[in-house]
Amino acid sequence: MKQFIISLAFLLLFSGIGLATEQRIISGTVSDETGSPLPGVTVMVENTSRGTITDPSGYYSIGVNHKDKRLIFSFIGMETEKVQIGKQDTVNVKMTNNQIACEEVVVIGYGTQKKRFLTGSISKAKAARTSYMVVNDNFDWNTENYSAIHENGFKNVSVNPLSTFSIDVDNASYSNVRRYLNAGELPPTDAVRIEEMINYFSYEYPEPQSEHPFSVTTEIAACPWNNENYLMHIGLKGKSIDKTELPASNLVFLLDVSGSMSSPDKLPLLKRAFKMLVNELRPNDRVAIVVYAGAAGKVLGSTPGNKKTKILDALGKLNAGGSTAGGAGIKLAYKIAEENYIEGGNNRIILATDGDFNVGVSGTSEMERLVEQKRNNGVFISVLGFGTGNIKDDKMETIADKGNGNYSYIDNIQEARKVFVSEFGGTLFTVAKDVKFQLEFNPKQVKAYRLVGYENRLLNDEDFNDDKKDAGEIGAGHTVTALYEIVPTGAGSDAPAVDPLKYQTNKTISGKTGNELLTIKLRYKKPDEHKSKLLELPVQNSLDTETSDDFRFSAAVASFGMLLRKSEFMGNTTINSVINLAESAKGADSEGYRSEFVRLAKTVDNLEFVAEEK
Repeated sequence: MKQFIISLAFLLLFSGIGLATEQRIISGTVSDETGSPLPGVTVMVENTSRGTITDPSGYYSIGVNHKDKRLIFSFIGMETEKVQIGKQDTVNVKMTNNQIACEEVVVIGYGTQKKRFLTGSISKAKAARTSYMVVNDNFDWNTENYSAIHENGFKNVSVNPLSTFSIDVDNASYSNVRRYLNAGELPPTDAVRIEEMINYFSYEYPEPQSEHPFSVTTEIAACPWNNENYLMHIGLKGKSIDKTELPASNLVFLLDVSGSMSSPDKLPLLKRAFKMLVNELRPNDRVAIVVYAGAAGKVLGSTPGNKKTKILDALGKLNAGGSTAGGAGIKLAYKIAEENYIEGGNNRIILATDGDFNVGVSGTSEMERLVEQKRNNGVFISVLGFGTGNIKDDKMETIADKGNGNYSYIDNIQEARKVFVSEFGGTLFTVAKDVKFQLEFNPKQVKAYRLVGYENRLLNDEDFNDDKKDAGEIGAGHTVTALYEIVPTGAGSDAPAVDPLKYQTNKTISGKTGNELLTIKLRYKKPDEHKSKLLELPVQNSLDTETSDDFRFSAAVASFGMLLRKSEFMGNTTINSVINLAESAKGADSEGYRSEFVRLAKTVDNLEFVAEEK
């Protein structure tokens, strides 16, 4: 009898724990006194940090448990509403005006506005809280951030013979630009990073045949947007590795489930994307799942890749709600990754978010220090962006760069397949790290040069030989492309002239090296080593009369980027020249990405035509 009572007590205890942690979802709409939906209303579970905000149609969804008593609805200019949580799963709320608070509301513009970026006169606001933009019945807010890009100009070889930069395999800019164009809008200028647009596409470079983990390909021809200049195309191809031979992975999915992730292009798309990755896992791979919203928490401990049902079930149960404790989430994810570290394996966090970090470790410099420290311990971090209106592109790119990872933007399920299935090896497995370029130009052959893109990857010349200086990574099977516009000696140049140097010695270059246009030097480290290796390649001054599809297509993408940026260096580029050049260089295009680019360029042509008509 005593044993029965003890067993019953334990049963009741664990039943209570189950009830305490069991969640259900309450959803509904919030409107004003006229019945119009109220977007941006803060919905909180009383006495907790769990919350969300209503979407543009006034809809919200939030998880509650049996201990929760009331939901709190608050919005600037409105009376706060406290609603008792009953057994119903749908709670619709009507909010009334607060006459005093109304004096502190910020109203921007009037009438219907199609563009995402709204403008208008702004009344002075005393309120400390976030002010939302209300335009008649349309609600829109945009807090996207992009680092300013100051485009590379021409450099005189006489005083700047060296050009040094880090490689970049990120491709987030292209899919983000595509998102804007597909929505019928031109992207912000600083969202257009030309090197990322070029590197979105794969190129037919040869597999490496030497001891180096990548091959180097060069091609030089007349510059399509300025025939008086040369265009040099440099391509790297990382060693391809069969999926079955890839090192074991210790992955931690760090997923943003805050209230801002509730829209269909965020958490729902994220869950579908990660299911694709889970299906690619092997039995020797491991996955843990950490989420962050009002607080960070472990949803799934490190689990073998052959237990796909368990992993997929954990993904399927995720719901959005709460503020964003991004810093706490990253710390927990690193802790779990380090506890399950695989020696010689791929130890990586994959952070997926709409970009908002506003609780905990949120300063960019603090984030940088954290991921740099963990990078040196062998745990890398890649970043995936989702959704619209909230992308913190500058911060997300920094996290990936400093954490030896990739940064991609997922705007649709096809892009998720590209990142997680088609480019599985390159996305997750590094074959060379801290890869740096240094080009030395021959003043006998070159008057000036300009690196196209890579503005935020430039290095000091002395950084090339400094193994402590971080640089980019190249993954298995990945391609990396860089373009230089070159002004040959004797031609005109846009580079500002400088006075002759007084204390420098000018060497006369002759013999075998006299016809060299430049020398390419590369430094890199193997993923598990700390000392770099050097690769050196001289390039002769010899123009190709027939160019490859890769040369022409990369030039088309570069000129398209310059057109979107309204670059002073775009020369005679027009949207038709972009389309014609890309059309001639589609090649096999088995995945259809180059054909999609042509369609995208034609969209811009239509957008500009409409603007002119207006």
